[in-house]
Formats: sequence, structure tokens, C-alpha cells
Amino acid sequence: MKKVLIIEDDRGIAELERDYLEANGFTVDISTDGMAGEKTALEHSFDLILLDIMLPGQDGFQICRHIREHKNIPILLVSARQEDIDKIRGLGLGADDYIAKPFSPNELVARVKAHLSRYEQLTSKESRSDILHCGELAIDEGAHRVFLRDKEILLPNKEFELLLFLAKNPGIVFSKELLFNRVWGTEAMGETATVSVHVNRIREKIETSSSHPRYIETVWGAGYRFHGDT
Repeated sequence: MKKVLIIEDDRGIAELERDYLEANGFTVDISTDGMAGEKTALEHSFDLILLDIMLPGQDGFQICRHIREHKNIPILLVSARQEDIDKIRGLGLGADDYIAKPFSPNELVARVKAHLSRYEQLTSKESRSDILHCGELAIDEGAHRVFLRDKEILLPNKEFELLLFLAKNPGIVFSKELLFNRVWGTEAMGETATVSVHVNRIREKIETSSSHPRYIETVWGAGYRFHGDT
């Protein structure tokens, strides 16, 4: 059974989320305090985290950043705030998705299942173990690891999947819409700005200069192109 941690200060909402997830076969823990929730997330094993943004003790953005520094499991941010800047900030800190309240419990369960499924595909032992070499980059698809000049670079799930897709298709220009559908899935609910946020995050980690990237080129008005021979 997959184990989910809910970090949500409104116990009523947390219990509703828990009930629907448990009805769908998940094991669920609840934390109603930000600092306590972060401690639980870091000290115990979970398959996915549902993280509210507005929390007592420590907000969800800080918690997301701290968890992502240590763990690569899916993190879904939940908030009543629907401003684009919050979505972009959350995704930029390594969250895999952003769910705006109010949402239907069935939508929540569907998103949890979708992210767990994609995470399992990426980390499955049955995945190919070929290592893709692109200049000074080495991408180990089977082990879900990326190395730059022999130093490992930690990429969250969606960043890794996006980089891998681009690297396996060098020289081809992909629109933001196509990349969003390929990486997040056609059933995902989100915006193509998500792609730009993740590309920028990847560049910060693998490029010597984000303003003059060697690997992921912006083709203005068209999308992004990966340079394999650098």
C-alpha cells in the first residue's frame, strides 16, 4: 500500500482527503503543523506528500524546499490561493503539481494516482539502465540520476523526465504545449508556464550560464531544443 503524508492545518479538510485516499487503498498520515510535518516527512518514509501552503509554524514553500533537498518523492502543493505567482514559486521550489482549493476529492485522488504512476515508471527497476552522454552530462535513465562532470545533480521527478525527453530527442524543437502533455500527461491540469519554470530550474543546475545555455536552447516563438553535441 502506498503511503501518503498530508500536511494541512485544517483538520476537517485533512480528514476528508484522508478518507478518500484510504477508500482508494492508500495509507495516510496527517500533520496539522508545518514544522512537525516537515520533521515527519524527513524522518519517515512516504510515497507522496500533500502539502498545504498556508501553515502555522512554517509555510508550505519552505517545507517543500527543505524536503526536496533530501527526498525525490512527488510533492503536491494545495492552496486556496490561486495566484499564478504562487503556482510558479511552488513549482520552482521542486513541487510536482499545484492543486487549488476548492477541488473535488475525486480530482485529488486522480492526481495522486497519476503522479505515483509516473514516479514508479521513472524509478522502476525494470527501466533501461543505459546511460545517455551529452557533452559533460551523463543521464542514467534506469537509476534516475544525472551527473555533470562526474558530480551528481539532484533533479526532482518532473525536471528529470523533462531533461531526459529533450536529451533523447536532440536537435528537435518542442513547443511548451507538447512538452507539457508529454511530461505531465494529457490528463494533467496546469499551464504551459510550468514548462518554462522547470526548464529554468534545470538550467540553474546544469548550465554554466543560464543566460547562455549550452544544452537547452530557447527557440523564441516555438519552444525548446536540446543540443546533444556540446
